[in-house]
Amino acid sequence: MNNDEEHLRLLSIFHYVVGGLGCLFSCMTIFHIVIGLIIIIAPEKMGGHNDEFMPGFAGWMFFIMGATFFIIGQAISIAIIMSGRFISKRINYMYSFIVGCVECMFVPFGTVLGIFSIIVLSKESVKKIYSPKNNCT
Repeated sequence: MNNDEEHLRLLSIFHYVVGGLGCLFSCMTIFHIVIGLIIIIAPEKMGGHNDEFMPGFAGWMFFIMGATFFIIGQAISIAIIMSGRFISKRINYMYSFIVGCVECMFVPFGTVLGIFSIIVLSKESVKKIYSPKNNCT
């Protein structure tokens, strides 16, 4: 096994790991979703010392923001996992390259993985490994 094959194998594994961590961390927003639902459904449970209820607007903001970040986090994490799968099968070169570029926004693990993905996938020898009939380039 040459260096390029080994680098692609490691990239694939690290994409699975970072994607899994992304799925796990995006689940933290479920707390905000639950709090928002409690405020909407049972505002008396969230009352203060003087029995004033929290406004329904705050509940909707908690719910909408939590759900939005949960969906976006899960979608990006699934895209990263799919990229790892594509790298392991040596297909969809351009998809993996674009996901590597997007990963750079997610500090610290995504940035490191994105930079290494871009470096490895930019090599001419790696481009030749990918099957032309299965590529979306």
